[in-house]
Amino acid sequence: MGSYTTIDPATGELVAEFPEISNAQLDELIGLSATTYRSWRRTPLADRRVVLSRVAELHREQADDLAKILTLEMGKPIAQARGEVELVASIYAYYAERADDLLADEHLDISGPGTAVVRTEAIGPLVGVMPWNYPYYQVARFAAPNLVLGNTIILKHARNCPQSALAVQRILSEAGLPDGGYLNAFISSDQVALAIADPRVQGVSLTGSERAGSAVGEVAGRHMKKCVLELGGSDPFIVLDDADVDAAAGAAAVGRYANGGQACTASKRLLVHTDVYDEFVSKFIAATEGWAPGEPTDPETMLGPLSSESAADELDGLVVDAVDQGAEVLVDGFRRRSGAFYPPTVLTAVTPDMRAYAEELFGPVAVVHRIGSVKEAIDLANDSPFGLSSSVFTGDPDTAAHVAAELETGMVWINSTSRSAPDLPFGGVKASGIGRELARFGIDEFANKKLVRNTKG
Repeated sequence: MGSYTTIDPATGELVAEFPEISNAQLDELIGLSATTYRSWRRTPLADRRVVLSRVAELHREQADDLAKILTLEMGKPIAQARGEVELVASIYAYYAERADDLLADEHLDISGPGTAVVRTEAIGPLVGVMPWNYPYYQVARFAAPNLVLGNTIILKHARNCPQSALAVQRILSEAGLPDGGYLNAFISSDQVALAIADPRVQGVSLTGSERAGSAVGEVAGRHMKKCVLELGGSDPFIVLDDADVDAAAGAAAVGRYANGGQACTASKRLLVHTDVYDEFVSKFIAATEGWAPGEPTDPETMLGPLSSESAADELDGLVVDAVDQGAEVLVDGFRRRSGAFYPPTVLTAVTPDMRAYAEELFGPVAVVHRIGSVKEAIDLANDSPFGLSSSVFTGDPDTAAHVAAELETGMVWINSTSRSAPDLPFGGVKASGIGRELARFGIDEFANKKLVRNTKG
């Protein structure tokens, strides 16, 4: 039987360990979730809204303690950890405040006699499988809309953030969510498959790798369960010849290095027009110098360690592979410090035969490409198995609209890096996943859109 462990990535120290639960214990959790669902779905919406509103308040009241857990478990710099807690609070608050509108009956304009109404109703217990890079935020995107809708949740978190996982369950319980409304489960991948297959479970949401998404999607499909899959990204960051280069360079540094570059929507591929290429690269390198790795508990630190030494080793393998095949290193490029720390790195001359061309660089490594036209930027941006988010920097609104229409991504940001907000849908296409989270779209993914037709009404 495996375990979930807290290992401080800044020191490599084992801090805490939690054993996996048994299959019998998992069955009990599913049973409790199913029982609670029957009452929670019938709880007045006003009361469900009060619980979510209190969840938001508790995140703000306990922000410092919650942030420290993120810093301990995955190395997130403490200032960014506090930012994640505030974002999470805003998500719960959004669904608490907007639930009446989001769940209102939709009256259809029909040709026949009577009335037709579509109601948005809960469907039952759901399984969530979440990653370590945003331990609270990833859960909130899934949990907030579904809890206010009336679904219940069984959540398998990443193995390296068990204390974050327990903190989420504690907050929801303190807010007044009934026992069984949200249940943390320290379970294995095989047990995830068992849970999805259980007839009491009605759907599954996963945020993670392509490999994990394929495995979960296969099990969900076999058992006719709805799934939402938020997977990887290799987001293009396009800088055209009429862009504000100063703004673009600063934004690119934030988009590439925030959260240690460990974000599916990080700006991983910088596609820069040749007319501004030299100026952009110079200013981007200058901005990169402000992201030197430091101790994550220091409020001034912007770049902490990666989540683990193995993550740093994997990233280093991609960089070494590219350099061995002729890629040029403009900034640093190799590990020198022990532990999970990795320096911000800038590569150019990356070609399709290198792993760094197509694989997701999950860490502070930027790849810069020179492009000669808008068409070349679009073609290179779309030359990826992923299609999550993208950024376009240009001074021409018409060009911006054209590029946005041509990009094969789920999200496009004009003159900005990708960022998350409760009222904006999140999701991608191609290998970046299936479905949407947040805004009104997130509340519809695991809902019964029930038609009620009354020919006499």
